[in-house]
Amino acid sequence: MLTITVKSFDQLTTKELYDLLQLRSEVFVVEQDCVYQDIDGKDQKALHVLGFKDEILVAYTRIFKPGDYFELASIGRVVVKDNQRKHKYGYDIMEASIQAIKAEYNQTKIKISAQCYLKRFYNNLNFFEVGEQYLEDGIPHIAMVYDNKKPHLA
Repeated sequence: MLTITVKSFDQLTTKELYDLLQLRSEVFVVEQDCVYQDIDGKDQKALHVLGFKDEILVAYTRIFKPGDYFELASIGRVVVKDNQRKHKYGYDIMEASIQAIKAEYNQTKIKISAQCYLKRFYNNLNFFEVGEQYLEDGIPHIAMVYDNKKPHLA
């Protein structure tokens, strides 16, 4: 079971910021062998959704209000520590992120830029493809939009 908290950039402790940057780098840079600028100047605008297991950060996303990243509210940097994925914490952190967008921004339409291999995972959370696939940092992605009107599959 994850303990999930949502914080603004200014509310993050130095340790939480270090841990979330370390987790993002561990997965997006090292595991996925992708050289890109993770520290992009957008963390200050985001709300950070942190998932802890036994006080260790194992899952994370950042969320944005409409206009701060996409025209719709959005979720990005979705990450779960490699050795914790078997617990399906990706669903927990995404559900918490969707709820945080509803609570903090009063929004029900959400856009993400999803790695193509994760389409089914996001479909299970009621995100559906819009447009064509594209490359982002050398990895195939597709835009997806959350539709809370469709039956939930997860």
